Amino acid sequence: MAGKLILNFNDQTVGEYPLDKETLVIGRRPECDIHVDNLAVSGRHARVITIAGSSFLEDLNSTNGTLVNGKKIGKHPLADGDVITIGKHSLRFMLTAEPKGKAGSSSFAETIVIGSDQSSALRQAATDGEAAQARQADAASREGAPPSGVSANIGPARVRLLTESGPGKEMPLSKALTTLGRPGIQVAAISRRHNGDFIVHVDGGANNAARPIVNGTVIGVTSQLLQDQDTIEIAGVKLQYLRG
Repeated sequence: MAGKLILNFNDQTVGEYPLDKETLVIGRRPECDIHVDNLAVSGRHARVITIAGSSFLEDLNSTNGTLVNGKKIGKHPLADGDVITIGKHSLRFMLTAEPKGKAGSSSFAETIVIGSDQSSALRQAATDGEAAQARQADAASREGAPPSGVSANIGPARVRLLTESGPGKEMPLSKALTTLGRPGIQVAAISRRHNGDFIVHVDGGANNAARPIVNGTVIGVTSQLLQDQDTIEIAGVKLQYLRG
């Protein structure tokens, strides 16, 4: 499922914005993706991060805060019908159906939660991504070609746990989206795309300050392409990304 934001002021719709890119910024500055010209709105007030059909709203340390359904938030996973209040304006988040023939995942396909004992546990939340990939693989095999973005000689990537409590444990990244981390502490996501696997920051706990580290370097605000044998550090746990 894809999403969109409908901007309202005084019960009148003044704009409609499809969430068709990874990051969309809301604010008073003219260069913002959603420009809200109101003194109660900060220059860069909030942003929406969309990954594989799932969208998160994040307040960017705005002066007057961001509300979802009347409650002030720092970071919030958006659900169909949520109402975002920014200054005197509101935005309603709505899910829209994917065009026919376009395969995708409407929610997180799988989640690895790293617990306090630094062991990993799998929680499967949906199978949309796996089903879509199976259909893609079946169609590609009939045409004599590998699925999009996958080499004929390389299977799905995987992450390997490097901590002492479970060295060598591996999890294949076979779904459309995998989240890594500890909710409320630090969370990142790895998304499968036609041109590789990308890691993106989702939540950094207090003040959203903690960002994932790849090969000793803190990643930026945009997604980063992973390379074979990259080392990922998140929520105090080290993992290795392996391709093939």
